[in-house]
Amino acid sequence: MTGFAQRPLLFLDVDGPLIPFGAAPDRYPSFGTGAHTLGDDANPLLSRIDPAHGPRLQALPCDVVWATTWMDDANECIAPRIGLPRLAVVSWPEPSDTDEQDERHGLHWKTRALVDWAAGRPFAWVDDEVTDTDRTWVAAHHPGPALLHRVDPRVGLTDGDYAVLDSWLRRQILVPDRSP
Repeated sequence: MTGFAQRPLLFLDVDGPLIPFGAAPDRYPSFGTGAHTLGDDANPLLSRIDPAHGPRLQALPCDVVWATTWMDDANECIAPRIGLPRLAVVSWPEPSDTDEQDERHGLHWKTRALVDWAAGRPFAWVDDEVTDTDRTWVAAHHPGPALLHRVDPRVGLTDGDYAVLDSWLRRQILVPDRSP
C-alpha cells in the first residue's frame, strides 16, 4: 500500500530567479490586474519578470514559499504581477555571530533559516547564490530530502530549471505507507 507524503516546499528567491539581471529593463511592461495597475515606477526591475512564471510555479507539486529579501513585498508586488496567490514568507532572523562565522566558511546567510523553516519537510531551494558549501551543510543538518538548485542570474528560471524542479518534486510526493 502507498500513501502520499506532505507536499514538499519550494523556497523561491526573487532577484536572479524571477528578476534576471541580464534581461532587458522593459521586457515585460506594466499591466493591469483587476481595478488597479501594477506600474514599474516604484521598481523598474519588475518589468523584467516574465508573467508566465506564475502558472508554471503553480503547476509544480509543492507549496511555494517566498525566500527573499523582498519579504512580504513579494506578495504585494510580484505575486499579483504573475498571477500567484499570497504565499508564505520566510522571516529572516536578526544577524548574529553565527552568521558571521558561517559567512567566513562560505555558508549562505539563508541556509540555516531555510532548514529550520522546513522542519524536516522535503524542500527545494531556488536561488542564484546557492553553493556546494550550502548543499553539504543541508545534507548534514536536514533530515529530509533537499534540492538546492542554483539559477543563472543572467537569465532567471528557464525551461530546464522547471524540468529539474518538477521531476525532483514529483519524486518526493509518493512515499511508502509504513502504517500497519
